[in-house]
Amino acid sequence: MSASQPPVVVTGLGIVSPVGIGVGPFAESVAAGKSGVAFVDPAVTTIENLAAAEVADFNAKKYLKPIRKQLRVMCREIQLGVASAALALEEAGLDMEAIDHTRLGIDFAANLMLSPPEVLSDACWKCVPGENGEAHFQFDDWGETGLPAMEPLWLLKYLPNMPACHIGIMVDARGPSNSLTQDEASGNLVLGEANRILRRGAADMMIAGTTGTRVHPVKSMHARLWDSLAKGDGAPETWCRPFDRDRNGQVVAEGACTFLLETEEHAKARGATILARVLGTGASCVADTSGKPDDRLAIAHAVRAALRVADLSPEDVGHVNAHGLSDPAVDAAEAAALHDVFGSRASEIPVTAPKSFLGNAGSGCGLLELAASVVSMRTNATVPRTLNYANADPDCPLNVVHGEPLPLDNRIVVNVDVTRVGQASAAVLEIA
Repeated sequence: MSASQPPVVVTGLGIVSPVGIGVGPFAESVAAGKSGVAFVDPAVTTIENLAAAEVADFNAKKYLKPIRKQLRVMCREIQLGVASAALALEEAGLDMEAIDHTRLGIDFAANLMLSPPEVLSDACWKCVPGENGEAHFQFDDWGETGLPAMEPLWLLKYLPNMPACHIGIMVDARGPSNSLTQDEASGNLVLGEANRILRRGAADMMIAGTTGTRVHPVKSMHARLWDSLAKGDGAPETWCRPFDRDRNGQVVAEGACTFLLETEEHAKARGATILARVLGTGASCVADTSGKPDDRLAIAHAVRAALRVADLSPEDVGHVNAHGLSDPAVDAAEAAALHDVFGSRASEIPVTAPKSFLGNAGSGCGLLELAASVVSMRTNATVPRTLNYANADPDCPLNVVHGEPLPLDNRIVVNVDVTRVGQASAAVLEIA
């Protein structure tokens, strides 16, 4: 970071997670080692015996009263995201009447959003001749016969840029606005983009957030087809075991998290509580000519870039908040990347993997995981534990925090995430 650029701080957290909604419940669950993973109702996903981390008891009307009429054009993940933004602003104690709304911006990420089958079925059946649907779907009939049967505002419910749109309307944000769709890498990327906007003086405050759900009739099926999903004989909350020798796959999830970022000068002028400082971010995407990703190289590049921007060395880092997918190959690649960056210290630096209790919410995962480090360090000066880690894996020679949270004085954390196609991102924060 250039000395001439203003420092950027975190002053608000909005959390909608499988282990609690709001900072307080979330922090209590992280401290207690509570898991959000359970069997999901097959009616939700069409898959039996699927372990997933769902956001229980979520009622969007409770958090979005000022824009409750807009809920009819928000699918679930949009609702989760907008609610997380509302919670972040509330937690930050921001006086919306006193701020300059032209200096308030938004950088929000989401997955590509998909319609549940029942939303499309009536319109599709109108393009299948015969009472019993014996004929094939007639594409030529869609424009005249099928499309008019769709809900008029259907598309607005599933556009990934809509979380930012609804948040902008809700808080009258007239500053820079952007939407990203980079799967698991999204959290660190929105932090990076919002951070750069603030440092170049284009805004005073940025709402940086992510939302995602993979607990969905179509997305869960995609996960079954594309990913190694966790399975086991015991309770489902024991299935996700990042870096453990016996891991066999990831757990799908949903969730949303928003960080309110401000220039340090602006935050101090309004008397805000500073939760953390954003020191730097980095990103990389590596794949060969066939499209096969190289997670190891991508992660190493992203972490090195984030440290370079932060003007820090690997020796300055207190702990790593890992991607920790619980996938055999991806975990091994991440462990190798951390050894590439941290050298001999990689076997000593504490590593935590919050997906062990939060699951993988796609775009929604990165900031939720980082929030776990923020609340744990601020509440108890500890690194949160990784659940279900019992047997060290020679392919993942890391100091995985498990059993109990780890007391730690060094408050600098590196957050890491990577997608299935080799898009990696990293963020470096100093927790206040």
